[in-house]
Amino acid sequence: MALFLKNKSSVILFLFLSPLLLSGQSLGHTKELRPPKPPELHYSGNMTQEQKIEQQFMRWVKFVGSLRHSLFGHVMNNLLTSYTLTVDKNPIKADFTTIQAAVDSLPPINLLRVVIKVNAGTYKEKVSISAFKAFITIEGAGADKTVVQWGDTADTIGARGQPLGTYNSATFAVNSAFFIAKNITFKNTSPVPIEGAMGKQAVAMRISGDTAAFLGCKFLGAQDTLYDHIGRHYYKDCYIEGSVDFIFGNALSFFEGCHVHAIAERTGAVTAQSRTSQMDDTGFSFVNCKVTGSGALYLGRAWGAFSRVIFAYTYMDDIIIPSGWFNWGDPNREMTVFYGQYKCTGAGANYIGRVPWSRELTDQEAKPFISLSFIDGTEWIKL
Repeated sequence: MALFLKNKSSVILFLFLSPLLLSGQSLGHTKELRPPKPPELHYSGNMTQEQKIEQQFMRWVKFVGSLRHSLFGHVMNNLLTSYTLTVDKNPIKADFTTIQAAVDSLPPINLLRVVIKVNAGTYKEKVSISAFKAFITIEGAGADKTVVQWGDTADTIGARGQPLGTYNSATFAVNSAFFIAKNITFKNTSPVPIEGAMGKQAVAMRISGDTAAFLGCKFLGAQDTLYDHIGRHYYKDCYIEGSVDFIFGNALSFFEGCHVHAIAERTGAVTAQSRTSQMDDTGFSFVNCKVTGSGALYLGRAWGAFSRVIFAYTYMDDIIIPSGWFNWGDPNREMTVFYGQYKCTGAGANYIGRVPWSRELTDQEAKPFISLSFIDGTEWIKL
């Protein structure tokens, strides 16, 4: 949907309606959420109409800023399903035979929780959810029973005759907010590339929407399996498999009780977090997870100059390269990245040999990273 605001009056109307639309509330039902009423405007007698509109505009900017996400966070307190759709390869057993068809059946702007139940089977399709189709839950019959898969890579030629690139190689792409996935596998079928091969990034899942949760899901691929692009995300009891940089992006994400498994033939890396500024509130936190597999793995590579990743209470197999972290070939990044471990176990967790610019966190240093508050989870995770 393209939204063109021709003047500041339109902007004011948009700012006024947006939080109400997203919250599914009317003004009469948001009294407890709103800040005190702003003071009345008093116009000078010699103000032009344009100056009055400007003053109104700035008043609304201040008002919306004072909400501090309360209206948006309140949305998740109402998770009552509006309706349920079913998907099965047998058209007699369900509403749709593909996941994409079920998604396409939703209104262009979706503001009600919709559960799409995907029955057991392997669905060979490429799925994309647009930015305005929020509040979608995709629920499989079990991660080993329901699989959605495709095999694009960054160098796959797309419909326009150009390579897709990493971003568009995803088997499943989510651009909307409040997405939930349960008990389903997202897979990119491309094989493990030869070390150093170009254009072989092959994304299984790209998540580009805010406030997304994945429960009991599997992400299978090789290079660049999980594109944790942007937004706040929660992964609980998930299995993530790949070879090189297979959890990457610039999201703010909390991985709890997840199994991270490497299938590298020689060397690889678990993460490539791309935080580019000290002002970016992004990073990856792995808590009570385990890292296993094959090859020799870095815990992370500094894709962004301010890359931030921590592992806490995590078991690490003996596949971790002793230095632990790689500066992406740029020594300057050693002064700006934030890489840490906290009370990890296993042969790969030995801090002896780690690069001096990583940290063995103290209790105080670890505290901000080891609970759902890291992703403002108490505001929006209502599962």
